[in-house]
Amino acid sequence: MDISKYNFTVAQQAILKNIQTDLKMWNEKPLEDIWPYHLEEKYQHKQLSKAIMRYIQDHYEQLKAKPNRYDNFPAYDNSRKISFETIEKKGVALGACPVASEGTRCCNLLTLDAVESCGFDCSYCSIQSFYNQNKIGFDKDFKTKLQNLQLDPNEIYHIGTGQSSDSLMWGNKEGILDALFEFARKNPNVILEFKTKSDNIKYLLENDVPKNIIVTWSLNTQTIIDNEEHLTASLDKRISSARALADKGVLVGFHFHPIVVYDNYLAEYEKIYKKLIDTFSVDEVVLVSLGTLTFIKPVIQKLRQRELKSKILQMPFENINGKQSYDLETKKQMFKHAYDSFKPWHKDVYFYLCMEAHSLWKDVFGYEYATNNQMEDMMKMSYMNKIRKKNVT
Repeated sequence: MDISKYNFTVAQQAILKNIQTDLKMWNEKPLEDIWPYHLEEKYQHKQLSKAIMRYIQDHYEQLKAKPNRYDNFPAYDNSRKISFETIEKKGVALGACPVASEGTRCCNLLTLDAVESCGFDCSYCSIQSFYNQNKIGFDKDFKTKLQNLQLDPNEIYHIGTGQSSDSLMWGNKEGILDALFEFARKNPNVILEFKTKSDNIKYLLENDVPKNIIVTWSLNTQTIIDNEEHLTASLDKRISSARALADKGVLVGFHFHPIVVYDNYLAEYEKIYKKLIDTFSVDEVVLVSLGTLTFIKPVIQKLRQRELKSKILQMPFENINGKQSYDLETKKQMFKHAYDSFKPWHKDVYFYLCMEAHSLWKDVFGYEYATNNQMEDMMKMSYMNKIRKKNVT
């Protein structure tokens, strides 16, 4: 629609453009359908533009304040085509968690990025803001870099492979799992974590899995999987895959990150918590992490550029530690509800908040860490104790 006649400022035009994009993404009535033409009879010139902005922004904020519903939400348009390439990545293979922040408690996770970008298409994913979304890059020197890594044999390392792509969806393409298994066997002081939303466990079922490899699944309700986690395995398939590996003696874990607020969300998440308790014993599960939607501005801009049908940005943002997220009271409610639901596992499974404010720990768990290093030490001790126990049995 043509808004040039209303004399909006450049800043106002930018706001209206974002609102127009968001309404389309949320599958709500478009801007032209809610435009307050009736105000033209009451206001003139600058007063009119201000009145229109107030009206549109009030409507917009009301939509963000109400619980999201996914009733009759449009199906995902799988028109994206991906390609593969081998790439030359400079530097060593080992890196640091890319989202670490001073204002949050962090476990100091180290990362191994064999692959850049992801074949899944989760609407909230930050990976798409760092890499070319439609091109998957495999580090051609990854195996050599792993072999050349010099680690202190007297130190315990916690290293994850699911930060720049899904750990398992590619299987052993370009020999990445061969290289990682060899690396794990060579370095028994490493806790190597594969994090996934897939059910591609064929390689792990067919090969002897080193005891120091743990496999963790990012879980969500089927409502969120259907509408926001496009192309990923269903909830049942993720849990069944975890069960199959646990039957083989592989330690597993679960990440509820992000927990997403929508109509009746707590009840739907609680069903997953109960199913896990009924499906796994505490000696099979090494961790449960909790986290939620948190955005930096480049990620929000990338989401808007894609205009993917999604209600993820239809949330009441607050500035939390320099990022956009739910308010602390909402976070406290969702995390405490999750932790309390896992009461039978409290003594034997390591629970943590992923990249959340220090203040939430006491409210959710009843304790808190003084430093990131203290959290890291406790986490690694808990994980390694279970790994050693597996080695004995």
